[in-house]
Amino acid sequence: MHDDLIARAKAWLAEDPDQETRDELAKLIEAGDTAELSARFSGTLQFGTAGLRGELGAGPMRMNRSVVIRAAAGLAAYLKKQGHTDGVVVIGYDARHKSADFARDTAAVMTGAGLRAAVLPRPLPTPVLAFAIRHLGAVAGVEVTASHNPPRDNGYKVYLGDGSQIVPPADAEIAAEIDAIASLHDVPRPDAGWETLDDAVLDAYLARTDAVLAAGSPRTARTVYTAMHGVGKDVLLAAFARAGFPEPVLVAEQADPDPDFPTVAFPNPEEPGAMDLAFAQARTTDPDLVIANDPDADRCAVAVKDGGDWRMLRGDEVGALLAAHLVRRGARGTFAESIVSSSLLGRIAEKAGLPYEETLTGFKWIARVDGLRYGYEEALGYCVDPEGVRDKDGITAALLITELASVLKEEGRTLLDLLDDLAVEHGLHATDQLSVRVQDLSLIADAMRRLREQPPTELAGLPIVRAEDLTRGTEKLPPTDGLRYTLDGARVIVRPSGTEPKLKCYLEVVVPVSAHAGLPTARTRAAELLTAVKRDLSAAAGI
Repeated sequence: MHDDLIARAKAWLAEDPDQETRDELAKLIEAGDTAELSARFSGTLQFGTAGLRGELGAGPMRMNRSVVIRAAAGLAAYLKKQGHTDGVVVIGYDARHKSADFARDTAAVMTGAGLRAAVLPRPLPTPVLAFAIRHLGAVAGVEVTASHNPPRDNGYKVYLGDGSQIVPPADAEIAAEIDAIASLHDVPRPDAGWETLDDAVLDAYLARTDAVLAAGSPRTARTVYTAMHGVGKDVLLAAFARAGFPEPVLVAEQADPDPDFPTVAFPNPEEPGAMDLAFAQARTTDPDLVIANDPDADRCAVAVKDGGDWRMLRGDEVGALLAAHLVRRGARGTFAESIVSSSLLGRIAEKAGLPYEETLTGFKWIARVDGLRYGYEEALGYCVDPEGVRDKDGITAALLITELASVLKEEGRTLLDLLDDLAVEHGLHATDQLSVRVQDLSLIADAMRRLREQPPTELAGLPIVRAEDLTRGTEKLPPTDGLRYTLDGARVIVRPSGTEPKLKCYLEVVVPVSAHAGLPTARTRAAELLTAVKRDLSAAAGI
């Protein structure tokens, strides 16, 4: 086993085009570090519907130039089999470690395969890449990003020509093409021949952002903005300036791209502490709202003053606010969300007489809904301009929520006032998440097995009226690894995360409210129920 491991590591080393990972791997081989080598050579990073995502480093279980070149070659082979022999593949990248290298390698591989590659001019938000695919009539797009993962990670997201992320069976077909590549020496990689785009694509994206707002709407809301050390700042500031909003006050420490994300443990606005600097800035400048993007700016977080201090709105709260705003503006078309998001969207759509769809988790599914007008996911992802960007877009979502805050400001109201109105109209929909990060992935499988073998009959004293194992699929949903419990006045979904070593449980309780005066009592009741559901679910899953 030991000799075989060293032999595989040496074979990988011989092909590795990157001096940095070559040195790293050579040291491990020389030191005979079999534990570390085993971890890196225990398989290959799996190419799935999120593309690739993993820790940077040498070896097939890490993100590196060798893995990316294989992925690009597999994608090129897949596209050619689909008949796209000379189509354009547009490539974007963020400001993480190695992102520019991975983008350049992808361009070289596409060019070597006879396709035309076009690379965005510099690190830009993921939604600009998603826009560029349709704008340029490309056959596919690649974004090099690990979104809001830790600094040591990077990733590789693949879109097809419709501008949305890949779904089965394309992922498995691309993975098969990647597996078929025997040696990197078989992959032609010329030194030139691809196009580096100018700012025309970005200008076209920014021109479209205007279409998100209503003509003549108020533009008075003042914002504090953090880019979370990512690539959002310049594009967001340009979009806000075009729209005529007051210039956002920046969180200076997090404004510019920094692949080490020095001020946050995780560069995700949802993680504890990530918004502390933004809140500190808000306490001194007293804006109407705080806006944050994640590092690749496809997500948008919103915080408001609640009582004496600032708090993040949940993704479900922002999702409902944007929906209510679009309804009030007379939007037509289908409203859609993932199954783990709040059922409040369905009630808003129903009351407005609009079609409504539920999809599996992930924008790759939401973006494919027929006649989509608006889609959102509780993890801070909002698609407010599906004709322009068929994916979540943290820039246009920020524009739309700031327009709503401006409209309410003119009426002497706030986002929280509108949330209260929605609760009285449709019931108080309170959501929470029980998220368990593990070192050992088998703990997640154990918890899922436990719940399947001994399903709970009640949670928080509420009887479970329907238990569904989503691996079997439903009338409307393809199969996925998840469990859904419908309770009398609540709903729970349990699933392993697709991008991180986490077990995620999505909880929602609905408490009827007859008038605004009943809201405090309803909130207390909802909080008690969510706490009890969490406790009982933890016990049932053994986590």
